[in-house]
Amino acid sequence: MSTTTRLTVAQALVRFLAAQYTERDGVRRRLVDATWGIFGHGNVAGLGQALLEYGDDMPYHQGRNEQSMVHAAVGYARQSNRLSTQAVTTSIGPGATNLVTGAALATINHLPVLLLPGDVFATRPADPVLQQLEVPYAGDVSVNDCLRPVSKYFDRITRPEALIPAALQAMRVLTDPVDTGAVTLALPQDVQAEAFDWPEEFFAERVWAVRRPVADPVELAAAVRAVRDARRPLIIAGGGVHHSEAEDALKEFADLTRIPVASTQAGKGSLTWDHPADVGGIGHTGTATACELARTADLVIGVGTRYTDFTTASGTLFAAQGVRFLNVNIASFDGHKLSGQPLVADARTALESLTEALALHRHRAEPAYVTEYTDDKERWEYRVDAAYEAEDPDIRPTQPQVLGLLDEIVTEDDILINAAGSLPGDLHKLWRARSRDQYHVEYGYSCMGYEIPAAIGVRLAAPDRPVWALVGDGTYLMMPTEIVTAVQEGIAIKVVILQNHGYASIGGLSETVGGERFATAYRHRAEDGTYTGRALPVDLAANAASLGMRVLRAKTVRELRTALAEARTADTPTCVYVETQTADTVSGAPPAQAWWDVPVAATATRPSAVKARELYERHVSTRRRHL
Repeated sequence: MSTTTRLTVAQALVRFLAAQYTERDGVRRRLVDATWGIFGHGNVAGLGQALLEYGDDMPYHQGRNEQSMVHAAVGYARQSNRLSTQAVTTSIGPGATNLVTGAALATINHLPVLLLPGDVFATRPADPVLQQLEVPYAGDVSVNDCLRPVSKYFDRITRPEALIPAALQAMRVLTDPVDTGAVTLALPQDVQAEAFDWPEEFFAERVWAVRRPVADPVELAAAVRAVRDARRPLIIAGGGVHHSEAEDALKEFADLTRIPVASTQAGKGSLTWDHPADVGGIGHTGTATACELARTADLVIGVGTRYTDFTTASGTLFAAQGVRFLNVNIASFDGHKLSGQPLVADARTALESLTEALALHRHRAEPAYVTEYTDDKERWEYRVDAAYEAEDPDIRPTQPQVLGLLDEIVTEDDILINAAGSLPGDLHKLWRARSRDQYHVEYGYSCMGYEIPAAIGVRLAAPDRPVWALVGDGTYLMMPTEIVTAVQEGIAIKVVILQNHGYASIGGLSETVGGERFATAYRHRAEDGTYTGRALPVDLAANAASLGMRVLRAKTVRELRTALAEARTADTPTCVYVETQTADTVSGAPPAQAWWDVPVAATATRPSAVKARELYERHVSTRRRHL
């Protein structure tokens, strides 16, 4: 007869989570390392009490915003190669709906996070309760149903015994390299506090093996033939290379074949920047070297990439007649994209198998092709040097010069985090990644506000490494609240605020599509009613300081160099604030090397929009479907 233990649902869930582990390549890790929470009436007496009761088993982090708590957990999961994550608990109502953006980010990027929102009473003793959404046609709907489309698994636990199968399914999805993402267990507030006799087996230690599926022999043979037949092959390294920890396998493949390697935003750093085969970022924010190779490639070998529109230049980049695609991906869905030849397998095992097979044939790219991309790579690096260079140390820096100064002081230990604005484009083109995990740009959802909380999560996962959150003023104003958490916990992140007085990235895009930078500047209204007056007197440095952060202000290149060096060695949360040159010159980086489809008004009277439409139609005419 099985032994039972009487606990509340919340207590049982905490004990269960504390006993879950992952294992890959013989390395075991805690699956749910900690729980973030903000308490309200929907979880304070349930999960709040349980986390107090079992605090030795489940560490707790106090957050300030529910969305940012998810970002922190996602940052932790990405830095942990998806082998460990964190949970997030909220009250009902706005606390729960604030999870939606973070959940979407996690699921789009295939990063595991466990969401535990409170829910309205399952027993309905009073209806409605505080913060309950009444749905006249469906009594079983709550605001938590907003999380269904952005979750890879969703369940509402309306009875204590229902937790057992739901919790096991939740762990299955969190540890599945194909299906992972946000997992939601909605917990009615009365059920959380309800007692039940739980079988002791429920709390036994469980180890979830993270699979490395190998390639099908037929698919592998076809892939080898495709590579051997290609004259101008190009590898696109995506985020799956990092998730699989396949960087060494990719390096061995590139060393053997000398096929050039371009990278998506998620895949950058798959090869270090100084590897001879690394040709930088690809697509709209990529390098000229990578994009020119893509235009003439006869075989595109995608490794762990989803082929987003930024990578494919909205279907215009891969222009060679008869170009084909070989897609190495753990997910069949992505393996078949662009009518590609799939090699459905773990990235590391697939690359190792390809390397072994091609080594038997002594296969290498043609020497003239290698010389071509090597020379182009060298020319691009000169352009990077020019963008980084600041001839006058006593003027305000441009945004690329800020990156250049960072480039001077960081080592392979540093981690840079960014997600939105004009910085992702400059970073993808210019940044010289020194290690596999130095470049952390969230561009699947490109969510403003991700950077600071994600930096906290990354620092928790890598406590001995310098972690930088790079944010523009627009992004900073979205979500600076977790600075308080970093100060409270003594998490020594470094935040670099670039003040350029508005939405610089969208301002530039607006200008190219005939929008004339409408409503993209942070300025007072002018007499004509537009936002073109003097700059707003907003002091973001003072704001960061008011939240408890040490702030270093830099007005010039010289001062910025000193401030960044000081921040890097700081053992407390530190902010470097710098005002970059005006929005018109905020980038200074080479322009886009490939197109991106943002539809332009089909009818307009303003000349800027008419001209933009003409250019748009020329670009659209070059789009192709790869069939």
